[in-house]
Amino acid sequence: MEKPVPQEAIALADELRNVLHHVFRRIRQEGDSDPSGLSLQHRMLLSTISQTPGIGVAELARMEKLRGPTMSGHIKSLEAAGLIRRDTPDPEDRRRSGLLLSEHGAAVLEDIRNRRRDWLARKLAQLPPEGAQALRNALIYLNEIGE
Repeated sequence: MEKPVPQEAIALADELRNVLHHVFRRIRQEGDSDPSGLSLQHRMLLSTISQTPGIGVAELARMEKLRGPTMSGHIKSLEAAGLIRRDTPDPEDRRRSGLLLSEHGAAVLEDIRNRRRDWLARKLAQLPPEGAQALRNALIYLNEIGE
């Protein structure tokens, strides 16, 4: 039988979840001003393709919990915009070709990430030194939680 969770830990979990939700929302909003006009879904797909180069359309659909035809539509849009390209077909299965970011897609994704990072860096630069140090210390424990 599991030990009951202390009320202080429950309160801290609620507060942390709420704060992280607001911070992530603000970071995402910085990407919303993306001059390419990409939807949130397309930005997420670019990020996933960037992290898993060569991923197939079916696997990407499973990862993102989208139906195949829906994913195919997104892929066609991203291809038409010149943001992604298909890799050479798999010699074992000629029907399957992995997805890769194009140079343009990589540049757009880097721009979005830089804009988000810069927004966060400006906010962090406004903190007093002890606040920045407290965040550095908290990162150790947040990383432990995330593992």
